[in-house]
Amino acid sequence: MEIDIPEVKAELEAAFAAYETALTTNDVDVLDALFLDAPTTIRYGGGENLYGYQEIAAFRAGRSPAGLMRALERTVITTYGRDFGVASTLFRRDSAAGKIGRQMQTWLRTDAGWRVVAAHVSIIADPDSGGGGR
Repeated sequence: MEIDIPEVKAELEAAFAAYETALTTNDVDVLDALFLDAPTTIRYGGGENLYGYQEIAAFRAGRSPAGLMRALERTVITTYGRDFGVASTLFRRDSAAGKIGRQMQTWLRTDAGWRVVAAHVSIIADPDSGGGGR
């Protein structure tokens, strides 16, 4: 299996960038489109465990659009073959001093394009700010 085929990695990087833009602008239609519409799609969030596309879409529809801007750090996108990849990133929000967010997404190429099939988002005390950890 080839890891990080340049054109495949570029495609997934573009899909991840589209997700980030949609997230920070609260473009729910794009966010919904980027998750695989299947009962097996899972998203663990900062305060919710969502099983299946319907639960994820309902969460997005009811979420407040306030305070979504964030700065990404140490983003790593890796593709495995031509149809599978993982995106991992750290993020910071001005509203969460002393905290750092972590996000991992598992992406699958479908006939409709790249789609998230599993995601995990969590926020912890920033180990580099004296807020705990290590």
